[in-house]
Amino acid sequence: MNDNRRTGSFKPFKQLGRLLKIESLPLYPGPKLPASIGTHDAEDPVRERDLFKKAMSGVAPIVQDKYSPDEDLAAVLIHKEPCRPQCDVLRRLDELVQSGDGFIVADTPEYHEGVGHRVHPRATRHLHGGRFSIQAHIDLHGLSAPDAERAVDDFLREAIRSGKRAVLVVHGRGLSSPRRPILKTKVRDWLTRGTWRKWVMAFTSARLCDGGAGATYVLLRQRPVTRQFRKKRRR
Repeated sequence: MNDNRRTGSFKPFKQLGRLLKIESLPLYPGPKLPASIGTHDAEDPVRERDLFKKAMSGVAPIVQDKYSPDEDLAAVLIHKEPCRPQCDVLRRLDELVQSGDGFIVADTPEYHEGVGHRVHPRATRHLHGGRFSIQAHIDLHGLSAPDAERAVDDFLREAIRSGKRAVLVVHGRGLSSPRRPILKTKVRDWLTRGTWRKWVMAFTSARLCDGGAGATYVLLRQRPVTRQFRKKRRR
């Protein structure tokens, strides 16, 4: 104790080693571990398996027939969630935005169609539905109305001369026009009036893959409709 005071430090365990050597302090043994949890038993894999089986007795496994380790859990939860009535509508809308799938031009105000003399109205449905293979096409973008008319005249004349029946006229939707689409309206007029109305069996707006409302399918006759032909039909 005098050494501690002299150095100004407190060292309560300084003499502990000497006291233990001379056995001046009584040592009490710690509690004995049960043999059932001894070191060797705890590390025994057989015993570990038996303990696990005993703990899991009576537990029924959850059956998951459609589980895939690589499947995203969030996607599974979304897929499993009961679909509300508007889910199908949202899915269709997503397909329409992403790929245009499901867009029907005939259901829009921009759609137009027409049939010639003595032609069944069903012809327009077949034409718009892609039942006729398109054999030629012309693009009128960038042309003025007079130039476009001459181009259409030459195009249809060559199509009839070469025996083509189904052709495509691309005119654009005319969304930049102040009132109504110019070329689109002109094409309709050229097909329903004047010389070409005798050769046109039917016309419809094209499908989305061929230009949609910005293009027109035209189904041509092999022979023009004459007045004598009309009189015979009336009889």
